[in-house]
Amino acid sequence: MTKKSAMVTALCKEIELRKAELGKQTIQYIYFGGGTPSVCSTVEMEQILEAIYANFSVSETPEITLEANPDDLTEDKVRAIAQTKINRLSIGVQSFFERDLKLMNRAHNASEALSCIRFSKQYFDNISIDLIYGIPGLTNQEWEQNLQQTLALGIPHISCYALTVEENTALERFIEKGMIEAVSNSQSSEQYHLLVDTFEAAGYINYEFSNFGKKGYFSGNNTAYWQRKSYIGIGPSAHSFNGKKRSWNVSNNALYLKSMENGMRPFEEELLSTADQYNEYIMTGLRTIWGISIDKIEVEFGEVYKFHFEKLSQKHLEDQLMYKSKQQYHLTKKGKFFGDGITSDLFFVLSTKKC
Repeated sequence: MTKKSAMVTALCKEIELRKAELGKQTIQYIYFGGGTPSVCSTVEMEQILEAIYANFSVSETPEITLEANPDDLTEDKVRAIAQTKINRLSIGVQSFFERDLKLMNRAHNASEALSCIRFSKQYFDNISIDLIYGIPGLTNQEWEQNLQQTLALGIPHISCYALTVEENTALERFIEKGMIEAVSNSQSSEQYHLLVDTFEAAGYINYEFSNFGKKGYFSGNNTAYWQRKSYIGIGPSAHSFNGKKRSWNVSNNALYLKSMENGMRPFEEELLSTADQYNEYIMTGLRTIWGISIDKIEVEFGEVYKFHFEKLSQKHLEDQLMYKSKQQYHLTKKGKFFGDGITSDLFFVLSTKKC
């Protein structure tokens, strides 16, 4: 048995071991993501889907997404994937400029990205692509060209993120040595606002800070995450959540495989305090068009948390970084780019001082 087939067998075993966790809940979204799941054959993907359908109650019309990179997808493979239950593709394009792709050490080139999207559209209606802004050397004009190229391709869903320079990477070293100029916050902000203006003018809904979709094309999987619905993550490093508790599988592949062979799931878990649950609601809710419900805070977390939120949000309302509509609080267009800072301001932090 190859390592890949052994992993697929282990994934199916974990699915079986955890079949009671969701109770009577129906699965609406299935997401093949993390790493490069598209390296699996369609036979292996169907094997995993069969295990899910055999052990859980699945919606009659689920959203089933495959995450892939352009270099992983040939037209023959996309055609074969379209014959499975998978009905949505999420393609990691990142940029349509060769220079950007090389800087980010991507395996595909700009030509492959365009070709991949064009033949994928022949077999899939529901396609999402990822784009990155705030890339060193990427001008606003070039960023606008990326956006216009996306619109010209007719992609119904786009996820856009600011480039994060990871520690101990070649890019970090190049910036430290002055070989590449770091991107300023102001330039990233300009490109983010250009992104919002361009896609909203084209009829897309900015339903979450980094995500834009045509009506009917929001990512169901991600929306469920932002609305704090229960989910199960299968495989090494996968995280799961049930509203009150979060758990994560061991990241070591060999240990994961050995544990699955013995019929045991290797994981750790954390019971979330009321403060943790409130903070997660603030963190996810403010990122979306649904915002924060003050009534929900009162019902689920109590009067103390309601008072805390109302008191600390006042400054952001006065600074026009937030606005209130009935009982819902939202970030303004200006406030969205400062969302992380605003969110941390609203967190409920338990005192650790000792008497």
